[in-house]
Amino acid sequence: MPEQRDTLEGFTESTFSDGGISHQVFRAGTGPAVILIHEVPGIHPGVVDLARRLIDRGYTVYLPSMFGRPGGAAGSGIAKSIAKVCISREFAVLADRSSPATGWLRALAAHAHQECGGPGVGAIGMCMTGSFALAMALEPAVLAPVMSQPGLPAGLTARRRAAVGLDDGELARVKERTSQGLRLLGLRFSNDRACPAARFETMRREFGESFESIEVDSSPGNPFGISQSAHCVLTVDLVDTPGHPTRAALDRTIEFIGERLRPGTATRTGTDGP
Repeated sequence: MPEQRDTLEGFTESTFSDGGISHQVFRAGTGPAVILIHEVPGIHPGVVDLARRLIDRGYTVYLPSMFGRPGGAAGSGIAKSIAKVCISREFAVLADRSSPATGWLRALAAHAHQECGGPGVGAIGMCMTGSFALAMALEPAVLAPVMSQPGLPAGLTARRRAAVGLDDGELARVKERTSQGLRLLGLRFSNDRACPAARFETMRREFGESFESIEVDSSPGNPFGISQSAHCVLTVDLVDTPGHPTRAALDRTIEFIGERLRPGTATRTGTDGP
């Protein structure tokens, strides 16, 4: 499809299989690996733009296509993608545990680390895949998990709004890793009901200082005029202007990954170039 080819120009495509699950994976760049897991409706141009920023900063980006049509527009096929997630056995939409898809993603992270080397792998999950980056921290190779507007489990009850997508055993294992130095980053808009504030409160309580949270002000009358319905911190709702809080969140995300995957290198802010 021409749209897919244009959007993903420069990426190589392959299929990665593990545990009976197979997905397309698009790869580009050189350097330590970052697994960038798209949001609804799929690998849209905003996700690819984020991938290219990471590539420009010296990372190999792996873009797994979990649902939707790779290269499609950000606003197309949303209902179809959500429906697929809700009925797929790969996604635990309501359960207080990790989705089966995260086992596949952990295997992909281990594979990417073997291919790219370096100290470890970064993982960015967004929206319905946001909590997947946290579950990926069960894989020792994952050193820089970023949860952007994690929307699962669906917040239909107070318990689920506070859930982080791990069962008790998985939570204990991630906490063990944070006690040994693992750091976590979470991003959300303050007024975002799809990513409840209670979810970040749980992560602050469970992970303490190991969890860094960025909550961009989207309350009524906020200074930057950010919509109360804003959801996608790093893509659709990003305002790529120095000084804007979403740009600051993007800059911090890239800086965070660099701290974990490029220790000892000079810290650089901004995303204007490699």
